[in-house]
Amino acid sequence: MKLALRIEVSTLRGLHHGVPALVKLLRQHGASASFFFNVGPDTSGRQLRALLARTPDDRKSRRWIARQWGLRALFSGSLMPATDLGGDIGADAMRTVRDAGHECGLLAWDHTAWQRRAAGADAAWTLAELERGHQRFGEIFGEPPRAWAAPGWQMNIHAWRLTQRLGLAYASCTRGADPFIPLHRAEIIACPQVPVTLPRLDELIGRDGVSVESSSGRLARRIAEEAAPMHVYAARAEFEGIGLLPQFGELLEAARALGYELRSLAELVAGLEIRRLPRCTVDLGTVEGVPYPVTVQGPEFLAHPALPLRV
Repeated sequence: MKLALRIEVSTLRGLHHGVPALVKLLRQHGASASFFFNVGPDTSGRQLRALLARTPDDRKSRRWIARQWGLRALFSGSLMPATDLGGDIGADAMRTVRDAGHECGLLAWDHTAWQRRAAGADAAWTLAELERGHQRFGEIFGEPPRAWAAPGWQMNIHAWRLTQRLGLAYASCTRGADPFIPLHRAEIIACPQVPVTLPRLDELIGRDGVSVESSSGRLARRIAEEAAPMHVYAARAEFEGIGLLPQFGELLEAARALGYELRSLAELVAGLEIRRLPRCTVDLGTVEGVPYPVTVQGPEFLAHPALPLRV
């Protein structure tokens, strides 16, 4: 059984404080992970105020979320200049993750702009954002990204088609149950999709009496009850790498005790028979604990015979 770890790095605080802590924690657990980087400006301040406004009308919850992101992120790109995460210092920090043996992939050029605009964006904007991220990633790592994770699970048909044009080995842009080949309105997208299958710790906190301290235990019990052969967990350097680091460590320990190997998404994909993956529809849907619509895996569209795919 495998638990694949998908880690987003969106802000300066996450890159310089969360990432080193996560790399150390993963080494302690003998785990590998896939880190997805925002490689352009950190404009989190334009998104976080709206995110806080959509959280429950509870000052304690809002203060907790604000603390996880950090003061700079709350104003970065709004009241403060946006930091270029892919600049020299940031690029060095990103390469340390690769040098530690973890997979590195693209999150976005500007994760805030993508999360705010992608669902309704046209082809020109979508292409420009992905090409800028693709080019900067290549400048940082010396090779193009082989994997992409869409911020906020926000997609459009142009982005789906670009997963093929950019030659990605796989993408992780949905919430769902199992790896699949996506179909958007009956159009096959020949790029394997690895959905996030588990709720994040912060999505559980505040629901049904779940506290920060009890969140890892609640999620571990869910993993034990489902006993699925594979799961994908989406961590954030700003959360699991800082304020939720102890709980994330408890989750990894519990998963190992249940018999799960802690692996990167690339290692998960390497064990799949791509041509046998189900072809499933994709559309916007709701996920409990997420205050906005996200792209979700739908029902299987075509089962057999397997169609030839160039992946």
